[in-house]
Amino acid sequence: MPLTITALLPHSPLLIPEIGRSNLAFLAKTNEAYNQISKKLKDSNTETLIIISPHGPSGNDSFIINVAPEMVIDFKDFGYISPKIQFQGDAFLADQIQRDLRPEFSLQLISEGVLDSGSAVPLYLFKELNPGLKVIIISPATDSEFSEQLLFGEKIYDVINKTDKNIAVIASGDLSHRLKKKSPGGYSPKGAKFDNRLIEYLSAPETAAENILKMDKKLILDAGECGLKPIIILLGLLKNIIWQPEILAYQTDFGIGYLSLEFKSNEKI
Repeated sequence: MPLTITALLPHSPLLIPEIGRSNLAFLAKTNEAYNQISKKLKDSNTETLIIISPHGPSGNDSFIINVAPEMVIDFKDFGYISPKIQFQGDAFLADQIQRDLRPEFSLQLISEGVLDSGSAVPLYLFKELNPGLKVIIISPATDSEFSEQLLFGEKIYDVINKTDKNIAVIASGDLSHRLKKKSPGGYSPKGAKFDNRLIEYLSAPETAAENILKMDKKLILDAGECGLKPIIILLGLLKNIIWQPEILAYQTDFGIGYLSLEFKSNEKI
């Protein structure tokens, strides 16, 4: 069973105790969601963790795969000089991905030793995992259509399905950044509408991808989200798998939609 865990998790720096401090208590439900996924990653003996991050280097119409042999967490932009936490890249699996997908997709391979915030936050919160865990960071193609993101996810699954490794995939992303007057992007009534609709669609696995691909582009733009493309890639990866959503947490305390959701499957894949 090479695919062990698939989940959507938010990447607020406030989840880091040394950054969030007193604000951390407001995100207790999201932290508990991380604890649950972290335990499952450990119990499933996950060997490689793929994180789909919207905050890596932008590739416009190219998908980006970070193939650095070693990657470190750096939160200095958030005012915290963390102890050195280092992860090993999975160069072999990354090479398999690019070999299989390059004829069909525009891919850029980079070797970036410092993790972006979208991947650093989850990995920091997963730091108690097996020190032998390897990671691959994938960034969506910024300008590609949603249908292209979905197909990319399907092809990633084909590669994973041919390996004998235990692999987990995390879509890192937040929903609307415009839920309240204090929101980072300012307030828009479309923010809550976007979040509610997306959660509604993800609650119906058989039609989730189809409905999300049809979402109104202006609604998406007005919502000011950063998680939709990672979600679509993950849905592509799950296209031929029977899954059920388990919402672990949804919090809006800081004017941003933080959805934690596990895509649960009992299939042997």
